[in-house]
Amino acid sequence: MIIVNTETIPGIKIEKALGIVQGNTVQAKHLGKDIVGGLRGLVGGRMAEYEEMFNEARSIAEKEMIEKAEKLGADAIVNIRYTSSSIMSGSSEVMVYGTAVKFE
Repeated sequence: MIIVNTETIPGIKIEKALGIVQGNTVQAKHLGKDIVGGLRGLVGGRMAEYEEMFNEARSIAEKEMIEKAEKLGADAIVNIRYTSSSIMSGSSEVMVYGTAVKFE
């Protein structure tokens, strides 16, 4: 599955758009990592606990989006976009969406 954030894929002709596909997840870290991340927020520095949470969330959301595109018979997903929002302290939602397409 080809996934790009552009409307086209160089050298490939898109036959048709199959529809918008998306994936999303809400992730939270366990209390221990949330406390460590909170303390790091007070003193400054890289917040590896939250980076790990966002990376996991992006991966889960991407996998869900790809599975939906595959069910439609897509060859690729173009024009993908990511959004994120904070649900509460220590948790976040990540959503990824794009257009599933079929090649000629």
